[in-house]
Amino acid sequence: MDDVGVEARLWCLTREAVSTGSADIVTNPLQAQIWGLGRVVALERPERWGGLVDVPARLDGRTAQLLCAVIHGVDTVDGVHGEDEVAVRPSGAFGRRLARAPLGDAPAEDWRPQGTVLVTGGAGAVGSHVCRWLARAGAPHLLLVGRRGKDTPGIAELEAELTELGSRVTVAAVDVTDRDGLRKVLASIPEELPLTAVIHGAAVLADGLVESLTAEQLERVLRPKVAAATVLHELTADLKLDAFVLFSSAVGGVWGSGGQGGYAAANAFLDALAQVRRAAGLPATSVAWGSWGGGGMVTGEVEERLRRQGLPPMVPATAMAALAASLGREETQVMVAQVEWADYAPALEAIRPSRLIADLPDVAVLTAAHPGDQAGEESEGDLMARLKGLPDGKVDDALLEIVRAHAAAVLGLSGPDAIGAERAFSLVGFDSLTSVELRNRLRRVTGLQLPSTLLFDYPTPVVAARYLREELFPERTADGGDAEADAANTPNNANSANGTNGANGEGHAPENGDGPSLDEMGVDDLVRMAMKNDVPDEMRRS
Repeated sequence: MDDVGVEARLWCLTREAVSTGSADIVTNPLQAQIWGLGRVVALERPERWGGLVDVPARLDGRTAQLLCAVIHGVDTVDGVHGEDEVAVRPSGAFGRRLARAPLGDAPAEDWRPQGTVLVTGGAGAVGSHVCRWLARAGAPHLLLVGRRGKDTPGIAELEAELTELGSRVTVAAVDVTDRDGLRKVLASIPEELPLTAVIHGAAVLADGLVESLTAEQLERVLRPKVAAATVLHELTADLKLDAFVLFSSAVGGVWGSGGQGGYAAANAFLDALAQVRRAAGLPATSVAWGSWGGGGMVTGEVEERLRRQGLPPMVPATAMAALAASLGREETQVMVAQVEWADYAPALEAIRPSRLIADLPDVAVLTAAHPGDQAGEESEGDLMARLKGLPDGKVDDALLEIVRAHAAAVLGLSGPDAIGAERAFSLVGFDSLTSVELRNRLRRVTGLQLPSTLLFDYPTPVVAARYLREELFPERTADGGDAEADAANTPNNANSANGTNGANGEGHAPENGDGPSLDEMGVDDLVRMAMKNDVPDEMRRS
């Protein structure tokens, strides 16, 4: 759309890819991936995003009218931002909502592992906790499958620990997407210990902005989740299982996360597959996990950032108790996360207003207490009124303070003084994902259509502030300010340091002698180069 100059919002339509209830059957789980991907696009490109709509197999006159009403009402429902995740059915239009699981309303069955339990990703951070929980619960036989088998790092120690807890352990080297290979593994299960449960926790992360994702990147993420889950489903559909558990993600699935389009798409498929199985009378539970403590999926800086945003890590024992309760109640789709809504709700809606959490009691209380408040943010109208009242020489100072304040908020720092005005964003801790978050914050408060490469194009707060001034007040000229000249002299300028063309037009090859040219780089490559991020975006989990 950008390439052809189309400025309309993008709406994505699917057909029977989501369910509105037990009587509404999902027939196209693969199309559900569009819903996961779309949630990420909404965060990365909120100015261009319209929404997601699922329609029935037959689109009659009434449903067509409802579809048009949904798309037309994106900004006008009840005077606030409208629904952007909707299932249109002959009986009406249904908006997607997060609701409290009624786990305390009725006693759950006491789910206990029996026979053989097959686990993928068992040696991973969360998978190892699950395996210990299964062993302590009396699982007679644990079948741990993965591509590397006994060569998986940490598998020998885990096998010994599980054996000591009383479970028989088999480690099988097989790519779960290999149908014939997995069929042989299933055939090798002892008859006296038949397969009774499957827990699919294997995953791969390969972060990248949606507009620069390649087919290879998507395949790398989708294969271990989508393809593997499909093979597991099809090869066990005729077996008498009492549990089929799929591990999804709260951040990378339920509400999406910038830079994780492929991961969100894969998790959306798992949710849809669980619905397909339930409709067919088969067991299925898709669990969207929040942040784990005790060496979970995220650690270090990412864990700390989630904590500041209102997603502190869960105690593993608490998470396992919630999983047991979900299995006992035969839940189909649940999110298990510790959420501090007073912190997380404003952070989630700072990028884009969302009806997803509107009906949660915790959020309703916050909304009633602070109507229209966005975590103390200055509104676009108030900002413009304040800036218009300032002398020309003070506008840059005010915008610089705004840039530094929001940068500090994204990184969880004490305040704007923690962000140097002329210090490169890369040097204070920004990566490709936090760069998008800062861009979205500045877009919201200024109302400008800012590029996703904002921090690459304007790599220090002072240069970014001057760019904002030029966009907000093109008729003004700041005292002594020339944004292009300042940009050419910023500490993070890529000319000589990164082998791009210098001021004299002469190029410098990368130090390793075989790096890609700028013409060969995608948006992510350029952002990563500018950020000098030494930590690879890709993280593999077995």
